[in-house]
Amino acid sequence: MTNEPNIADTQPAILTLEPGIYSWCTCGYSSFEPFCDGAHMGKAFCPSTFIVEQTSTVSLCMCKRTENAPYCDGSHCRLTQQA
Repeated sequence: MTNEPNIADTQPAILTLEPGIYSWCTCGYSSFEPFCDGAHMGKAFCPSTFIVEQTSTVSLCMCKRTENAPYCDGSHCRLTQQA
């Protein structure tokens, strides 16, 4: 088992979210990306909960390497440059 999350995609998920509480997948194995579906069970990951106060368009990280979780910080650009 690795401590590195799976790269779900090399582009962010750009979504319009309604106000509410969301659980962002940190392991990269969810079939409901970018949201948690419990696929982390048995792995060294826990979902990251975040609150949306008003309807907003957001860019959620899919490479799971962001320093600004759950939001994309461009880390996926470094991954695609290395490939």
